[in-house]
Amino acid sequence: MNSATLHPPTARTTGLLYLAMAVAAVPGFLVIRPLLFDPESPGGTLAHLVENEQLARVGIGLELALVVLQTLTALWFFRLFRRVDAFAAGCVAIFGVVNAAAVLGSAAGLATALDTALAGDAAGSQLMYLLSGNLWGVGALFFGLWLVPMGLLARRSGMPQVLSWVLVAGGLGYVVSAFLAYLAPGASALGDALAYLATGGELWIIGVLLWRGFRRVGTPRPDAATPGRGAALLTPATAR
Repeated sequence: MNSATLHPPTARTTGLLYLAMAVAAVPGFLVIRPLLFDPESPGGTLAHLVENEQLARVGIGLELALVVLQTLTALWFFRLFRRVDAFAAGCVAIFGVVNAAAVLGSAAGLATALDTALAGDAAGSQLMYLLSGNLWGVGALFFGLWLVPMGLLARRSGMPQVLSWVLVAGGLGYVVSAFLAYLAPGASALGDALAYLATGGELWIIGVLLWRGFRRVGTPRPDAATPGRGAALLTPATAR
């Protein structure tokens, strides 16, 4: 199967879901979390949460939205690629859902951190933020794993070969970075660099999926269906 035979509406939906997933992930993890969590001071974390309760609730909501979006994205990738290789497509779906479960645990940690902060428990809030961060850390293992079969499927479905290897290398980078973060914290630069490579691959495949889903398919010329040019005419006899 090549990219021309991928179902365009399914490719479009998959690309839109993946794009929405990226939009939900960035503000919650990269913007709101650093504003609220002070890794050096439990008292600072408590003060930030109490003073910015609504912002904390938005962060929780974004992580819950990310769970829903990643689950749907994983399922739509399976729907898109199941005719290319059902096993690899199933791996994408399973790894994606497991990663979504890790983010779900993180959202529960953030909610508990807010509750304990409002109750005046600085140590509890700090612990829950640390747990949430580590759930993202170990979840990177499965986020990396879902990119590997995704890259292989991209290649087998006729997408650019370079895209395939970028996704595979980036996925392996996420896996390596997850191990290095805990086994050798001072040696995680290589894994992080490969993980950054995955970001480019993800944006690339989103673009390919949206292009495949939204591009106009050429329509035949008006004279293409005239007799004598090999076109079949629909008559009462042939319609029966």
